Amino acid sequence: MDSVDAAGLGIGDEYPPRIMGVLNVSEESPYDPSVFDDPGQAARYVDEELIDEGADIVDIGLESANKRFDVLSAEEELERLSVALETIESVSGDAIFSIETRYAEVADEALSQGFDMVNDICGFADPEMPTVCADYDAAVAKMASPPDLERPGAVEETDWAARKSPDWAADADYVEQVYEALKQNGLTDKTIIDPAFGGWSEAQTLADDRAVFRRLREFRALDRPMLVSINRKNFLGELADRTTDERLPVSLAATSMAVERGAHVIRTHDVAETRDAALIGKAFTERASASVDGVSISQLDVDSTRAFRTQLRERGIDPAFADDWGTQLLEIEGLDDDASERLTAIAAEHGAVVQPSDDGALLLMGSTTAVSDVSGRLATKSDDIAALGEKLSRLLR
Repeated sequence: MDSVDAAGLGIGDEYPPRIMGVLNVSEESPYDPSVFDDPGQAARYVDEELIDEGADIVDIGLESANKRFDVLSAEEELERLSVALETIESVSGDAIFSIETRYAEVADEALSQGFDMVNDICGFADPEMPTVCADYDAAVAKMASPPDLERPGAVEETDWAARKSPDWAADADYVEQVYEALKQNGLTDKTIIDPAFGGWSEAQTLADDRAVFRRLREFRALDRPMLVSINRKNFLGELADRTTDERLPVSLAATSMAVERGAHVIRTHDVAETRDAALIGKAFTERASASVDGVSISQLDVDSTRAFRTQLRERGIDPAFADDWGTQLLEIEGLDDDASERLTAIAAEHGAVVQPSDDGALLLMGSTTAVSDVSGRLATKSDDIAALGEKLSRLLR
């Protein structure tokens, strides 16, 4: 995993999780407590509610990215930039300042006058954005998005048949589209990836967000630090049946999980609480690495065959190797003695192993191919063990 130096702030596996607090100078922003048009008041908010509470990065938005509002032009964003610049000049605390914009022209002006990094919600739809950020040696958060300055985050609206292939477009699920959107238009050496949680388009569903969150580890194959913005999001609130004002607990639970799954920057309006949750997630993250005599070893996140394939594919290796070498360990409970014996015999025929555990459950172990062959064989049976084969097949997908 490559780390990123954001104006002296390290972001990556070897660093603590970084907290990105939010300030808006956009009157249309839906979160009123963070909206200011007076630089003095904005600076006090940044010092007292963001930096003093533990924010490492302050992300300043010039317009609301909500799809209900018209998109501002670069010229209109530049008119608002003066408030942001006056604000950061008045801040007394120490933080990295990020400008949220989709325009290279705005990023250029902001970076030239005191901002440290860029948060591009349109995923380099402006083709000059990577060049501008590289010219200033600036870190840039790149959100998954189609190459359209007016449709940030609307991944499903991308013409994937044209940009990839008709076959890929027909088979790709939403998470695969997000992954590919992050790769579109390239990555700079200091890119931080953002998988775009939230209702960015009418086509995007809460189930889509949950699928991305469930599979966050797969994005680590891009070898870049990851930013997530999940604070009080609908896909979490629906699970607990909570309104936006009541969603802080579910946001904090998800924050710890996100860090454990590979997130390095958490964007939030609830800085102090989110910082604590992120630190807990980091403390219980087990991601082994070692270095000796100039040689390093890192454990890659391959909690599923799909993740294993992704890691291989990004490294130019045939992803089919995951089927041959990926190891599966499955616990099976509730089989009677006769079914257990049949399972053990079938597993042995296909190079897998069944072992009883101390509590009476069975552990089925073997390569992904071996276990898949076992499940396929079981599914051909006409008795009660066929249902087990079908369940195993679904688990291995």
